[in-house]
Amino acid sequence: MYTNMGKMDRLLRLIIGAGFLFLPFGVSQAYLGSGVIYLAALLVGGILVLTSVFGICPLYSLLGFSTKRES
Repeated sequence: MYTNMGKMDRLLRLIIGAGFLFLPFGVSQAYLGSGVIYLAALLVGGILVLTSVFGICPLYSLLGFSTKRES
């Protein structure tokens, strides 16, 4: 399977994505405002975690970009 993300890129996306996924559960609604921000945080976090797990970034593919080292 072709991957276009390097190890550091995947690790950073996983950490940041997990933070976004758990943000709605750890922060009071008074700080985040409406439910739209909760859903946006879950969506962004889910996308970051999934791209990290599979190692494929669709945006990188469209732009012809890769952070993976050639071995």
